Amino acid sequence: MKQGFISSVENMGLVDGPGLRYVVFMQGCSLRCLYCHNPETWKLNMGDKTTPQELIDDILKYKNYYLNGGVTFSGGEPLMQPEFLIECLKLCKENNLHTAIDTAGVGLGLYEEILKYTDLVILDIKAIDEKMYHKVTGSNIKNFEKFLCYLNKSNTKVWIRSVIVPGINDTREYILNLNKYIEKISNVEKVELLPYHLYGVDKYKKLNIKYPLEGVKPMDISSLKNLEDYLK
Repeated sequence: MKQGFISSVENMGLVDGPGLRYVVFMQGCSLRCLYCHNPETWKLNMGDKTTPQELIDDILKYKNYYLNGGVTFSGGEPLMQPEFLIECLKLCKENNLHTAIDTAGVGLGLYEEILKYTDLVILDIKAIDEKMYHKVTGSNIKNFEKFLCYLNKSNTKVWIRSVIVPGINDTREYILNLNKYIEKISNVEKVELLPYHLYGVDKYKKLNIKYPLEGVKPMDISSLKNLEDYLK
């Protein structure tokens, strides 16, 4: 059985999909987002090594709490451990658990197989054009759009999230263009704008990594609400 690397788990998650959820924060991410608040998850072969069976055994201890919720695989980037993720998703479905992946859509393939066992994709849209995407993530937007192709061919439900950062994408123009971009994505049930925050700054200090957005203030909530008025 394929082993995987887990950063941490949360057995009473409330913000990572519908209902109460068991959230698995997986290791590994190829993106270097300017506002990432989980830099400890970047490296793949770190954290706790486990098997899908060991993980599902722990999840099932709390199954009665998840009757209206389920299991969410987050990160890091869950798509960076595709074989392990697929085995975990299969075990969840065998035990009648709702499954979600919280993803930036950039991984190591097997997307069609992953989506077969995924009830919900919580999709983090970093940017909507190639130049801004590279600035924010250090990667090429074509990698993200490859996942979108598979997502659109599936029947998987989608929640969209986009982090709003002062001075980068906190404009009416960005939101209007985001609306147009989202029109290309199938089965979207929900769109959320998330405020940029400073919760991860101390982690960078502990890891001796320079924080990319030093000096940028958290997103003002009232300004965020004004931008939400432009969402479709």
